[in-house]
Amino acid sequence: MSRRAIRAGFLPLVDAAPLIVAREIGFAEEEGLDLSLIRAPSWSGLRDLLVFGQVDAASMLSPVPVASALGLGGLPGRIDALMVTSLGGEAFAVSRPLAAALRDTGYVFDFRDATAAARALRATGLAPRIGIPFPFSMHAELLYRWLGEDITVQTVPPPLMADAIAAGEVDMFTVGEPWGSVAVERGVAELLLPGPAIWRAAPDKVLAMRHDQVTADSDLTGRLMRAVWRACRWMAQWENRLTASEIMARPHYLDVAAEIIERILTNRVVINPDGDERDADRIVEFFDGTATFPWRSQAEWIGERLAARHGLDVVAARVAARAVFRSDLYRNYLGPAGADLPAASSRLEGAVTEQGLHPAAAGKVILLPDPFFDGAVFHPSGD
Repeated sequence: MSRRAIRAGFLPLVDAAPLIVAREIGFAEEEGLDLSLIRAPSWSGLRDLLVFGQVDAASMLSPVPVASALGLGGLPGRIDALMVTSLGGEAFAVSRPLAAALRDTGYVFDFRDATAAARALRATGLAPRIGIPFPFSMHAELLYRWLGEDITVQTVPPPLMADAIAAGEVDMFTVGEPWGSVAVERGVAELLLPGPAIWRAAPDKVLAMRHDQVTADSDLTGRLMRAVWRACRWMAQWENRLTASEIMARPHYLDVAAEIIERILTNRVVINPDGDERDADRIVEFFDGTATFPWRSQAEWIGERLAARHGLDVVAARVAARAVFRSDLYRNYLGPAGADLPAASSRLEGAVTEQGLHPAAAGKVILLPDPFFDGAVFHPSGD
C-alpha cells in the first residue's frame, strides 16, 4: 500500500524530538505516512514555509498560532495548534562577565529560584541586552512575565545564540535547548535558569498546520497527530532517551554531540564551563501528565499577553486564541488512540501545585504541577 507524502518543518532543537522520532522510529510509516522533515534556519523562516505551503506541518512555537489569529506578523491565513509536543525545554543563559557580576551580588546559581535570579540581576545595576529566538515565542512570554516589559531584546536564531553572546552582541539570552548548553560547552555563557523555573509546565512547542488544510484533509490530520502522539509517548520511556539522543545528534537534525542532548533528556544540566551540574527535573516534558493536551486556557493566557503588548482588545484576543488550540481535534483523533482526556478543555493555569489525579472525560487523569514562579493563577473565560 502506498504511503501518503507529508512534509513537516522543524528547527534543530531537543523539543523537535517528536517529529524526528515519528519518522525515524516508524510511527509515521505505521500510520501510512511518508514523512519528510525539512530543517529551517529560523522561526520566521519556518513560519513562512508553513503559511505559504512549502511544508504541510511544523514543530512550531506555541504563540505563533495565537499571533496569527490576532493578525500579528503580517502574514495571511490561520494556523491551528493540533496538540502540544513539549513543555519547557527553554534555558536562560548569561555571559561570563554578567555571571561574575551576579556572583558579586551573592547569587549562588541554584538553577531553580526565578525570584532570587531576578533580584540578583537588578542588584548588578546593569541593563542586559537579551536575545530571544522570536517575538512570538514562549521564551519571550516567560522572559516578560519574569522581568517585566521594560527590557531590551533582540531576535537571534537559536543555533546562533552562542555566537551572539561570544561576540558581545547580547549579554543574556533565552533559547530552546541544546543551544544554551552548547554556549556553556563553548565557554562563553553560564546557565541561569530553566524555563520551568518561571512557569512549571509552559507549552513550548505545538504540532501546527494551516487551518484550511486541517479542514480539507481530516484523514491526513488524524494520521499525523497519532504518529506524533505515539512518538511523544515513546519519548516518555526512560530507556529510549539514549537512542533518541543518538538519532537527534545526526548532522541533518541537530548536529550536536549526543552526550549534550542525552544530559538534557535525563535532566542533568551542566551550568558553567567549570562543569558544575544541576538537577533539572522535567526541564523538558513530552508526554506525562497530559503534556500533549492543547489546553484552551493556555491559548487564552498567550492571547491576553500578546494583546496587552500590542494594544489589541484583550477580550476579543482571548476568544480568537481559544479557537486555534484544537482540543476538539485532540479528543476526536487521540481519544480513540488511548490519550488521556481531561474533563474540560480549560483549567486554572498555575493552580496545580502537586502532581495528582483530576477529573477526566472517563475516570481520572494525572496532571503535573504547573505553578508560576510568583504563585499567580490565570483564570480562563470558559471551557
